[in-house]
Amino acid sequence: MATLFVDKIDPQSGTSLEIGSSGDTITIPSGATIANSGTATGFGGANTPAFVAYKTSSQTIANTTFTKVTFEGEQLDSSSAYDTSNSRFTPGVAGYYFIGAVWRYDTTTDFDDARFLLYRNGTSVVQSAVVNKDANGMTFSMMIYSDADDYFEMYARQDSGGNTDLNYSGSYLGDSTQAQFFGFRILGV
Repeated sequence: MATLFVDKIDPQSGTSLEIGSSGDTITIPSGATIANSGTATGFGGANTPAFVAYKTSSQTIANTTFTKVTFEGEQLDSSSAYDTSNSRFTPGVAGYYFIGAVWRYDTTTDFDDARFLLYRNGTSVVQSAVVNKDANGMTFSMMIYSDADDYFEMYARQDSGGNTDLNYSGSYLGDSTQAQFFGFRILGV
């Protein structure tokens, strides 16, 4: 292997410069730094698929009943991975995902058991319980691995002593703590 020492490489003609040929591996040694002062294309990737779904209609959660939460509207769906007809996120790409939800119960009744449950392929994989105080909003988030064909849904359970509704709005962010379900693929994991 020969070593070429130069300070600058310019194309012989035109404005494009190609290093190597299709199928070649270009190695950047450990400790080297690539400094970019221009536009970089084709590097890294996007945190997709990504989605943000939200509630557009009222939904009653019965007391002490595990209930699937429906999110009928979409603010973002980069890869058509969220289906509003069944409120499922099916990534289509294997990897680690950040998935979360936010909602509040439309009641000023305080109760000790308000739960978020994340289901994968119809089975609960994680749940989080919080205390509901004066209709405060609640949030849930986690990192989870997904195969390409897994699907995710959110469920709720509450123990207020009676039925209670989840908050909603007819438009995205129509309510400051509007019920939402969201997620994206994490790069570099």
